[in-house]
Amino acid sequence: MAETPSAGSRSAAAGALRCGVCGTESRHPPFRPAPPEQAPDLDLRPGEPVRSSMARWLQQCPACGYAAPDITRAHPAAAEAVRAAPFRALLQDSTTPPLARRFLAWALVLEETGALHAAAEATLHAAWVADDLGRPDLARAWRLDAVALWRGGPPLDAEQTVRIIDALRRAEAWEDAASTAESLGLTDPAEAVAQVVALERRLIEAQDSGRHTVASALPPPSRRPHVSHQRIAARGEGFWARLKRLFGGP
Repeated sequence: MAETPSAGSRSAAAGALRCGVCGTESRHPPFRPAPPEQAPDLDLRPGEPVRSSMARWLQQCPACGYAAPDITRAHPAAAEAVRAAPFRALLQDSTTPPLARRFLAWALVLEETGALHAAAEATLHAAWVADDLGRPDLARAWRLDAVALWRGGPPLDAEQTVRIIDALRRAEAWEDAASTAESLGLTDPAEAVAQVVALERRLIEAQDSGRHTVASALPPPSRRPHVSHQRIAARGEGFWARLKRLFGGP
């Protein structure tokens, strides 16, 4: 990403930020999420109160449409992505809910920069918006798009693969979900990952495409800090193990 902008890149007016792509100034209140008090979903959507704060996770420039957690920062390829036809078409697509468009816009920028796993995450966030709006058609499509982005990026670790399994299950891609879960199980994953995979396999067998939380698979309490907290894991420590350590699991 680009260097942190100098003081000159921010307007003297309180809260005004200068877009890192087009230079337009706009106001965006700062967002510092409180620690989640409830367990995350199996796809790691955070629990409340963070769960209901999605409208504040990204900023978006009102002029060029660039969306990012901090629009004052822009990868050199971001401007090209924002000018490209897919991005402009997305902004004009009235059939896509506005908040989902924001996450998909960020996903397009990330994809253009080659950050495919991050683009998958942003696309999954759009699916969460569709969940909240009662649009299972959109949620399924965007989960499958997220899976394609994850699989198109660097090699996946066990924890990322668990999220793919959950996305496939939620999208009712039963055969792919079952074969992916079986393949991961054969790798002898860490105990916590194995517990989640076992739950996913039971849900797949029952053709249950509903929302389930990590607490269904791991001993409570199980909560995950939201991605915007930017917590850094200890080297070599997987997330599921870290989740247990952070929140009192055995």
